[in-house]
Amino acid sequence: MSKRKLIIISIIAGFIVAFIVMFNIFELNEADSEKQAEKNNQLTRQMYLSNDFPEEYQPYIDELKKKYPNWEFKALYTNLDWDYVIENENVFGKNLVPKSYSDSWKNTKPGEYNVEVDSGWVDSSKTAVEYAMDPRNFLNYVRVFQFEELSYNASTNNVASIEKILYGTEFYNRVVEYKNSSGTNIVTDKKYSDLILSAAKTSGVSSFHLASRIKQEVGPFLSHSSISGTVSGFEGLYNFYNIGATSSSEPMGAIKNGLQYAKDGKGASEATKKKYLIPWNTKERAITGGAIFIGSSYINSGQDSIYLQKFHVYDTESDELFWHQYMTNVLAPYSESKIIYTGYANSDMLGNAMSFVIPIYENMPDLPCTSPAISSSDFSSDNTKVYANVETSLNVRCGPGTSYESLTTVPAGTQMTRIAKGKQKGELWDRVKLENGLVGYVFQTYVEEVPDIQAQKIELSLDRTTINKGEIIQLNAKVLPEDAVDKKLNYSSNNTNVAIVSSSGKITGISSGKATITAKTSNGVSSSINITVYSPVTDILLSTDNVVIQVEGSFTIDAEVLPEDADNKKINYKSEDDGIAKVNEAGTIIGISEGNTNIVVSSEEGNISKTIKVTVTRKLQDGEIVFDQDLQIVGNEITGLANKNNTVDNLLNKIQTNYSIEIYNKNGEKITGSSLVGTGSTIKIIDNNSVVIEYTLIMYGDVNGDGKINSIDLLVLQRHILEIEKLGNIYVKAGNVRKNGKEPSSVDCLLIQRHILGLQNIEQK
Repeated sequence: MSKRKLIIISIIAGFIVAFIVMFNIFELNEADSEKQAEKNNQLTRQMYLSNDFPEEYQPYIDELKKKYPNWEFKALYTNLDWDYVIENENVFGKNLVPKSYSDSWKNTKPGEYNVEVDSGWVDSSKTAVEYAMDPRNFLNYVRVFQFEELSYNASTNNVASIEKILYGTEFYNRVVEYKNSSGTNIVTDKKYSDLILSAAKTSGVSSFHLASRIKQEVGPFLSHSSISGTVSGFEGLYNFYNIGATSSSEPMGAIKNGLQYAKDGKGASEATKKKYLIPWNTKERAITGGAIFIGSSYINSGQDSIYLQKFHVYDTESDELFWHQYMTNVLAPYSESKIIYTGYANSDMLGNAMSFVIPIYENMPDLPCTSPAISSSDFSSDNTKVYANVETSLNVRCGPGTSYESLTTVPAGTQMTRIAKGKQKGELWDRVKLENGLVGYVFQTYVEEVPDIQAQKIELSLDRTTINKGEIIQLNAKVLPEDAVDKKLNYSSNNTNVAIVSSSGKITGISSGKATITAKTSNGVSSSINITVYSPVTDILLSTDNVVIQVEGSFTIDAEVLPEDADNKKINYKSEDDGIAKVNEAGTIIGISEGNTNIVVSSEEGNISKTIKVTVTRKLQDGEIVFDQDLQIVGNEITGLANKNNTVDNLLNKIQTNYSIEIYNKNGEKITGSSLVGTGSTIKIIDNNSVVIEYTLIMYGDVNGDGKINSIDLLVLQRHILEIEKLGNIYVKAGNVRKNGKEPSSVDCLLIQRHILGLQNIEQK
């Protein structure tokens, strides 16, 4: 998974919140507890990367993969609500547009309209923010570069490619000269492309990104004030990336703020200045130090695309979002992506392997947000089926005009839905939605309405009608006749506890059983198909993997098949040496003669197998070992030791025998004296250095085996109940505080909580 770190919303933090919620609930019935557990589970949602995109993104990704198969796309699920994101970005002064832009781009609120936040720049409109932040608007072969991962790549970054990006500027093929603080002109032996490549290697940031960023920030001329070295009061200082160039109403305020940063880091510590090579009193220090700043301040903290540097919706080092934004120009990612694309195209590098990370938000609008440059008055709402009335093919573009990039090309006769009919002056363009979900614009002259033909039949098929639990399989559906106007299908399952089906016909097995999947058109035509969901065995949990019994003694294996709804829960038991120990179909081991052997526990399906080591010792006589009446012995398990005085010494006082006794903690470490014993601790009775018999201790409520009952046990048990991290059987027994032999539930969590709060002690008997 690249160099990217993932933001993880701490699962433990989620459980702590759940724990606090539970503090206020002292009377829960089991049904309410299950609802509360499900609610708490929602707190564990997290940001993550995936190769799977939402349906509304996928057609754009597919088109890009067709054109450039070496490109890789990853979906960044931000877990942020779209309206929440826009609310936090649509703040006065956070996103700017040139004052010369039309009012549709600008904030027109009284008192904020045309107020210059920076010289020539004003606050943008909410519509502009929505357009610039909607990733779907820019999933074309040019603008997608705002999502490119910006780490340094030695196989593609080189001087020749950098020069191609710099072509058309005064940096191109130019030897670096600069003025020092005294005004003396210094001529170096390096070109700008050499400095940029060196900076990329040092900072870990793509040299193409650095070259493009310089062009974006200071333009094509060496005379730009940020890099001229001649600004009064800041002679001999340079800032190629306008770092720290915050907006100011003072003339040249932003530039002076940036040069102040170049001078002393605006009060930064000596360690910070050393890290960023401050002061930037040579162009090499400015280019390299600024690159280190970009890498450490943005790229290396997860903001490793132009988009994420502009819109702070993802961060690996902070829980605070929406403040760490490198640029104020709301269209900066849009503009810079074209520069980067041109550089790659000129370098003949577009066919290389590249990686792009596309942000995904919750509850986004059904259609991509429209550019403020596109007037809603130029369109009327429509829902007409049209087809490409051309001889060969038809371009579908990002906007209504040939200046917009092409999203895809469809062959003659391709049907689509016109969702907005153009009524512009001059050339007329329609907004359309293709059958795969892609939304774009086509020249109105080249589309015609499709005759109104209704769906008459649906043909459904599956590669197989039996699937495993958790498996996803695509339902193949064909609406006939093929030229029917409305082919949209609504899918449903008659048993969502067994299987669910998505709006695109993807069936997911939920649990063992049978279900019927139905597809239906808007005019009432339907068809169904039956499926069976099989739940295979995924694991066998054993209470122990080491058993010591006496000759003629017995021990019944406590084995649990996972998942609970596995179709075939049959377990087979086999002894590797029946002369030492036998095992029956119920899993009961009988000691035959002294010695060692193994019992193999396996699923009848044959996919899971576990081994239990068995030691058979001589048969003990009555009175050789006597336990205090407080302790309860069932097989090789001991309960009843009070958790308030559960030391090794106290446990030893409750066992009378002439043999040696050794106590071990859950990790197999020998413990003595005042050390605490807890769930999973073992008591070994030893005669002449040989274990005569071994017992395992269970302390109800102590599910992590440290001999204490506290909030850690509560969190561990919650993780088990929510199936985040399953406990072994001995700890599951300890978690069954009610002692009813059932799987622990949120009611047991409540009892542990009440014990912690001193409201109700957990009885060990």
